[in-house]
Amino acid sequence: MPKNLIIVESPTKARTIKRYLNKEYEVASSRGHILDLPQNKLGVDIEKDFEPSYIPIKGKEKVIKELKQISGKAKRIILATDPDREGEAIAYHIQNIIERNTERVLFYEITEKGVTQALRNPGGIDMSKVDAQIARRILDRLVGYTVSPLLWKVFKKPALSAGRVQSVALRLICEKEKEIRSFVPQEYWNITVGLQKKETKEEFDAKLLEIKPKTEEEAVEVVDDISTKKFVVENFKEGKKLKHPKPPYITSTLQQDASANLNMGAAHTMKVAQALFEGVDVGGKAIGLITYMRTDSVRIADEKIKEARRFIKNTYGEEFIPQKPNIYREKKGTQGAHEAIRPTSLELPPSKVKQYLTYDQCRVYDIIWKRFLSSQSASAKYNTRKAVIKAGEYKFEAVSEMLEFPGFLLIAGVKEKEGKKVPELKKGEILHLVSVKKEQEFTNPKPRYTEGSMVKELEAKGIGRPSTYAPIISTIIQRGYVEKDKGKLVPTELGEMVNSVLIKNFSKLFAVKFTKEMEEQLDRVEARDIEKKELLSKFYEKFSESIGRFDTREARQSLEEVTDEICEKCGKPMVVKIGRYGRFLACSGYPECKNTRPLNKAPEVEKVGEKCPLCGRELVIKNARYGRFVACSGYPDCDFTKPVSTGVKCPECGDEIVERRTKRGKTFYGCKNYPQCKFSIWNSPIQITCPKCGYSIMEKKGKFLVCPKCGAKEPVSV
Repeated sequence: MPKNLIIVESPTKARTIKRYLNKEYEVASSRGHILDLPQNKLGVDIEKDFEPSYIPIKGKEKVIKELKQISGKAKRIILATDPDREGEAIAYHIQNIIERNTERVLFYEITEKGVTQALRNPGGIDMSKVDAQIARRILDRLVGYTVSPLLWKVFKKPALSAGRVQSVALRLICEKEKEIRSFVPQEYWNITVGLQKKETKEEFDAKLLEIKPKTEEEAVEVVDDISTKKFVVENFKEGKKLKHPKPPYITSTLQQDASANLNMGAAHTMKVAQALFEGVDVGGKAIGLITYMRTDSVRIADEKIKEARRFIKNTYGEEFIPQKPNIYREKKGTQGAHEAIRPTSLELPPSKVKQYLTYDQCRVYDIIWKRFLSSQSASAKYNTRKAVIKAGEYKFEAVSEMLEFPGFLLIAGVKEKEGKKVPELKKGEILHLVSVKKEQEFTNPKPRYTEGSMVKELEAKGIGRPSTYAPIISTIIQRGYVEKDKGKLVPTELGEMVNSVLIKNFSKLFAVKFTKEMEEQLDRVEARDIEKKELLSKFYEKFSESIGRFDTREARQSLEEVTDEICEKCGKPMVVKIGRYGRFLACSGYPECKNTRPLNKAPEVEKVGEKCPLCGRELVIKNARYGRFVACSGYPDCDFTKPVSTGVKCPECGDEIVERRTKRGKTFYGCKNYPQCKFSIWNSPIQITCPKCGYSIMEKKGKFLVCPKCGAKEPVSV
């Protein structure tokens, strides 16, 4: 008997769905996209309203043949690819190759209930979504296929590529790096006083307001002046504070949290989430554990909100549910058809399914579970106290927040550190000064992007959509334009050069504003506010003009750097040029002089800030077999050397402590006066007096300062 055929894009998804259906259904997989634009040509007929030429993807011929065969025998054909633009385009291409009437269903969760409900309400392919996806694909092909060859000519590397959105992400990373390099740290000092309430002897800290000493000398003056003042309570307030839960995860916030808390990249996070959505074998039964993970909506179905509230009440108590359900505001342009990312069943907590999941699946499922439940729980409550204390012309502030009721924090598994509690004070009350502490600080540049913060930036600037954030970041890393350093995204030399060429020649095309506007135009295509042809025509008109103005020679010259090196053949300056194998030095007199040589970067010289006592030249730090040492920059004319000083005085004899190295290459710190003084330690010395025994130095061990004499230990505060 002919069967009803359901076609999805994933074999895992197909296996899960099959278990929920009777023998009247057969489930097949397309294994992703089956058609795409050709790789060896543009594949877009610009003269015929940008008509795309889709062909079978290499390696998919067998899949296409199988789909045609089984669909020819089927009674009904139901297309159940993912419920987004990509899924709609896959469904459209499947319909075209099998040449049969089809029905379209949308599975937002791969559970028995989700599958059976969707099958009861079939519809047709949403051509507005298809047009939006095809328009995006054509835009990306026009840019990539046209601009990438220009990069090949400039860099003589055929592997380079440009992308309509990926190049904007690269631009953001390069601009951030430029800001960091040009940033000049500014010194300032924080002044904190320890105060005591005379009646109860309760102690607390207060920070100096308004005045920020910029040098140690200024800080010492303030500390000395403060020590002579009387500390009087000018104002004291007690209050309540609520901390509200965050909305359930959407694609971007899941990627951000996975990056920050699980050290997982955006692409890997989505791969793990995809597996949880498509189905995991739990006790012999395949179950989709989460709803669809590509979404920008924080909406939750009413029945699921009720289910969450019941679960919270039964598990944690009635005080953990708010009087009214928490409803979160959607951002402008949100695709509201999808729910937020949530567990499909609250009967399957992480503890129950942990044994069936991989390590990363368990971690991702756990944060999704906690985020969903906590989003529907009560706010955390704090008791707050704030005191303003006057000491002459100086004002200090003491603030404390003490947790009264954890609310959603308990469910989310968040443990907040509590500082010292400010005691109850009265206006006009005189306090006893216990201590004064000055701390040196420096202003810092904004940090480099992580994958999580990059996703946040792309979302905030309207670049890309939930399905594209992870591929954008993966692409610029795979191309060698960006690398990860301790979790931070850092542009490579190649990435910065590519970015330089693109921005100088296509500044508007790869501008954040223009890219955001194109995303909005694609949304308008989906909403039927604008035709696909109109969007592509307007884009191509300006795009082709900028391509026509591109000059390969000028682009190459823009990357050239004049150096201090002199050509040994003709005496003209050498310049850095780009070749097939990277950068090299070439004579600026080309083509008359064709001298070239490899580019050998000299190591950066670390100056000591002192003059050589023998010849007056700069002293610099050099490296040798037995460690670092200070030497004259005039070597070999001047051979003055001395050990590298730590600036810390020896606690035994008062001479300098210097860097030394053992015969096995391990660095240690010892007295300059060796062998008369044999003081030495393994860790970096700090000129801080031990608070316990009064020893004049402490050594830094990780996040702690440790006294070499008595072993006293305290956290590093600077």
